[in-house]
Formats: sequence, structure tokens, C-alpha cells
Amino acid sequence: MREIHRLAAASVVLCLAAALPARADVEYRAAVLRVDAQGTAPISRLDLKPDDLGFAGAELGTADNATTGGFMGQSFTTETVAATPDTAEEELSRLLDEGFSYIVLLADAPMTVQLADLAGERALVFNAFASDDSLRGADCRANLLHVAPSDAMLADALAQYLVWKRWSDWYLIEGSHPQDQALADAYRRAAEKFGARIVEERVYEDTGGARRTDSGHVQVQAQMPVFTQRARDHHVVVAADRAGVFADWLPYHTWDARPVSGSAGLVPESWHPAHEAWGATQFQTRFEKLANRPARDEDYQVWMALRAIGEAATRTQGGDFAAIRDFILSEDFDLAAFKGQSLSFRDWDGQLRQPVLLSAGNVVASVSPQEGFLHQVSQLDTLGIDRSESECKR
Repeated sequence: MREIHRLAAASVVLCLAAALPARADVEYRAAVLRVDAQGTAPISRLDLKPDDLGFAGAELGTADNATTGGFMGQSFTTETVAATPDTAEEELSRLLDEGFSYIVLLADAPMTVQLADLAGERALVFNAFASDDSLRGADCRANLLHVAPSDAMLADALAQYLVWKRWSDWYLIEGSHPQDQALADAYRRAAEKFGARIVEERVYEDTGGARRTDSGHVQVQAQMPVFTQRARDHHVVVAADRAGVFADWLPYHTWDARPVSGSAGLVPESWHPAHEAWGATQFQTRFEKLANRPARDEDYQVWMALRAIGEAATRTQGGDFAAIRDFILSEDFDLAAFKGQSLSFRDWDGQLRQPVLLSAGNVVASVSPQEGFLHQVSQLDTLGIDRSESECKR
């Protein structure tokens, strides 16, 4: 009887082995290049960037790829590099010369374009940080994919929720920096797209100073109500503050008792430490065990970029760079990323379709796209720039 059991077990193993594709030892080499530009300190010390920002997400993504790839003889190597704007090109050139075909970038929009042009046809580049719509439009590149959601996607996600709540009259406050103005433009476009009205607009000028001390709560408590008073009647304040200068001071300091959204209050983002739906808890716990901190947007976005490579490697095998690139952009590609549905890249601008979380403090208040907002192809395409609107010439 024992012999029969052993024979039966052996038969099962042989059947499973036959079902698996033939092993072909292949190494996939990716690099995460983070370009750290000097800037002002955030308003809150809780927002100071950890040293391993993005790199911890890379470690988890590489481990997840190895788990599935190991059965097929695939190995995954990821090098993480912290550069400055002065050293970024040199570091990328080194990575390309060493044979890294997949580059994940954490850099601002101008640097992302610069490095994508340098990579050319030698690498597939993933933008895991910059949300600028220009990167998906006039400044798009054929070798550049975007796992970070765009300003248009973030603005549309918030706009859908505000319209669903019937908070359709907006008081838009934008910062004085170019990136703030670009984000404000995305909110103007979203308001027009979904039928909201911007009844008041103001610009908050950045005059410098140490915002955590010189402009602390005592002064802000007196200044912000004065700045926001005498606005036309509105349902909600929408802040466009990509530079992080003023928005965190808006809640509980506006002249009128109104909710705040956008860059503070109810915030659209790709990830949040409180997100637990659709299996996200297991991602959160694994990441926290690895990094000893919660995951941030940059960590999650780097993880998605590496998992996209791993998913394509599993489906194509063989390690051919062109096959990986073509599959990622094909209709057959989909990525499971703890957001309730499969994600895919838009072929017209290289943007990853994805739901957007709407967070409020310690909770995820909602997830967009909202029910009732329809699209002829994918409901996810209600977020961001659609094919017919795109300025991208890939």
C-alpha cells in the first residue's frame, strides 16, 4: 500500500513538472534611479522623506518577482541608485553600459524627459514619481511608461467624488509655483469635464521663510482666515499645492466652515497606509515587516513598475527585451495591484490605468472612478486624458 502511495505521489509530481514550461535560466536586470533634488522642508516633520524611499518598494517588488519567476528559471536583480541632478546622467549611462534594460525613475518631470532621452532604445523607462500631464502629452516618449498617476487622473478622481456628493461649487486656491499652476489647470479641466463650477480662484504666493517655525500655527491662525475671507459662496475648497507650501494649513483655518480637498484634507493618491481592501493588507504587512515603516506612494509605484516587468517575464519567458516591451503595451497585459481590478497601460500615452484612492487622514474615504461615471472602453479611462484628447505622439 505504501508503495502504491509513493507511485501515486510520484505521478502527481511528474504531471506538475510536465505542466510547467521548460526551465531556461534567464536574468532580468532592473535599476531604480532616484534623483534627489534639494528643496524646502515639508510643513510637518511627519512628511520628511525616509532614506529608503522607493528603494524599499523595489526590494519587495524584486522579492515578489523572484517568488513566481523561480519556478521557471527566472532570476531578478534590482540595483538602487540615489543620484543628484548633477550626477543623474552619469549614473544612468553607467547602468545602461552595464546592461540594465529596465530603468525605474524617481525624478521630476524635466529630469525624467532628460533621462528618458538619454536611455533611448537601450532601455524601457518607468516613471514612478512625476505626475505632470506634460509627460503624458507634448513631452511623451516612446520608451517612457508611467506607473505614477497623472495630475489629470488625480484631479478627475477627486472631481468625480465631489460631484457625486453634489459639492459642485469650488473655491480653487493654487500656489505660485509652476507645478502648482499645472495642477490647478488639471482641476479646471476636471471641473469642466464633470460639470462642477469654480466660483472663486486665488493664488497663494510663496514668500519663503521657515514654514514650521516662522509661519507656525500662531501666525497661520491669524493669516489664513484673512486670506480666504470674502469668497463667493462655495461647497468645498480645492487646493492645488504641489510644492507643499500652504495646503496643510487650510483645514480648520478657512474663513468659512467648508471642507478642504486636493493637496490637503481629502487627498487623491495612488496609495495610502490605511488601504486594506482587495488583499492590500497582505501588501501592507509584508512591506512594514521589510521596511519598518508604512509604504508611501513612491514605494508602491516602484513596486508596480517592477511587478509589471515580472508579469511580462512570466508571460513571455526567454528574456527578450523587445518581447517584454511589446507585451507590456499589448492588450494581453494586466497587473494585479490590490486595487480591485486588473491594471493595464494606455497605448496612446504609456499611462497605467488604475483606480485612485481618496484619503482623509487615517482612512481611505473612497476610491475613484465613482459609480455612474461611464466610458465606452474602460471605466478607468474616465480618469485622466483620453485617447481623443491626447497630445502625445509616440
